[in-house]
Amino acid sequence: MLARICICHYLSLRNCFKLFMISSQKKKTGVIAPKRFVQRLKKQNELFRSYMHQDAHEFLNFLLNELVDILEKEAQAAKNDQETSPPSEKAANGPKNSLANGAKKEPLVTWVHKNFQGILTNETRCLRCETVTARDETFFDLSLDIEQNSSITSCLKNFSSTETLNAEDKFFCDKCCSLQEAQKRMKIKKPPHVLVIHLKRFKYIEQLGRYKKLSYRVVFPLELKLSDTAEDADIEYSLFAVVVHVGSGPNHGHYVSLVKSHNHWLFFDDENVEMIDESAVQTFFGSSQEYSSNTDHGYILFYESIGSGNRN
Repeated sequence: MLARICICHYLSLRNCFKLFMISSQKKKTGVIAPKRFVQRLKKQNELFRSYMHQDAHEFLNFLLNELVDILEKEAQAAKNDQETSPPSEKAANGPKNSLANGAKKEPLVTWVHKNFQGILTNETRCLRCETVTARDETFFDLSLDIEQNSSITSCLKNFSSTETLNAEDKFFCDKCCSLQEAQKRMKIKKPPHVLVIHLKRFKYIEQLGRYKKLSYRVVFPLELKLSDTAEDADIEYSLFAVVVHVGSGPNHGHYVSLVKSHNHWLFFDDENVEMIDESAVQTFFGSSQEYSSNTDHGYILFYESIGSGNRN
């Protein structure tokens, strides 16, 4: 049930998420009641109107994209107001830079993009002519496949591992003008300030004909390096929040969160908040055995780049 996803988890991560609530209000400061937040959320998206269990990752994606839409609409409205203002006001605001004929308008970069957006590059190397074709794409979070008794570092390494394209999967090389065997690799070209990692704990099992929760033990460190994944191998991140899924299956359960604030770790469970020791974070790595009484597993991880103005 969505109401059980304590909204203050995300508000604690980045205070400015309250923009989703107050964008249409005159008052721009204060606190937001989670109940009102959920009401607004249900109004905006019918997916969250039922009492069925909702996925925190889908919720986060919707929230970030909705915030981008709100910010872009506000920026466009402000621009329209400026363009329709009297001539004297236009002069006071300074000259406008008009676009040359055929020039493309630069996309608006919001604080959501500045904090969460990174760039992936998909490189494909033709094994015949050695030509490398690269395609960039932006992302707000990385979804990683997981394995039993693994770590975030190994998951990231697998994410960026080289894949050979052959047989029916051959790559069309523009230089060779034909299908050729190739090697493909995905890596992070521009790491975001806030790296959000989604662990793919819910997998469709064909033999069962349904989704199953993977309770695998996946170690996530307090300090993370992207040595095998990013072009900037020296960048380091510090863990500051974890969304935990509690439950044995994908269709039911509960969400709790761990948030680091002022060098102390806090445990959020709906309206209950308590301080925990840093060592308690490792109890949410997952289960080393398939059947375990422990169903509290890290699901979404939030890392902040060290040196980008750490707010902890």
